[in-house]
Amino acid sequence: MKVLLLKDPKDKESGPDPYIQALGLYRFEATLIPVLSFEFISLESLFEKLSHPECYGGLIFTSPRALEAIKICLKEKSKNEAWSKSLKQKWNTKPVYVVGKATASLVEEIGLTPQGEKSGNAEKLAEYICSREKSSSSALLFPCGALKREVLPTVLREKGVPLESLTVYQTTQHAHLQESLSSYFSQQGIPASIVFFSPSGVKFCLQHIKKLSGDFINHIKFAAIGPTTAEAMEAAGIPVSCTAESPTPQDLATGIQKALHLHNCSVPK
Repeated sequence: MKVLLLKDPKDKESGPDPYIQALGLYRFEATLIPVLSFEFISLESLFEKLSHPECYGGLIFTSPRALEAIKICLKEKSKNEAWSKSLKQKWNTKPVYVVGKATASLVEEIGLTPQGEKSGNAEKLAEYICSREKSSSSALLFPCGALKREVLPTVLREKGVPLESLTVYQTTQHAHLQESLSSYFSQQGIPASIVFFSPSGVKFCLQHIKKLSGDFINHIKFAAIGPTTAEAMEAAGIPVSCTAESPTPQDLATGIQKALHLHNCSVPK
């Protein structure tokens, strides 16, 4: 059975995509289609703030893209030297909060030690942070995207935990999205399941998918990587057949396997 994953492929240098591998174990034939493009902004301002760890109580990352922004900064020799010689060690004396395992692994790549990766979503991470931070502490630095949800900032504000947000990337539709979707449906047919990985993915893809699926859209089992994406799908009128228990390839594959077998899914050839 075919599964369409609406996400970027993993960096080829780090091996096969883990979602394709996990679904392959259940004999699903998975295909990735990139949905989003990212434009990085305010990088000088970001590194200026990273250069003053003494001003902050710690860091928060809820997106791999925020780590990509830091990696772009560190490509510059002088910034990389400053990071390696002193800044990294100073930040490592403070908590670095992350929302999931993918973000945690990127934090480790820049030499920091993550915590909170089992949270899985912004709500649970906010609770985790509030259980560890005092209102009297220095602000937590939160590099984020222009489309960030307000859940985490709201919870921290209500609990009196100081936060300083900095927008470091903007999200736009991938230039080849419509073309890629059309090509997939014409060559592969209607997939058994389609997985959304973000509310932005729902926004950019849904109309194309409806058009390409036609009357067969009711045969597709739609899956979400997490509760935030599931909410966006439901708000857009998509029935959610499964939500991954945690945002990992294994949990997503297990959820799709259960959804397709429970529904005894039959998809047109």
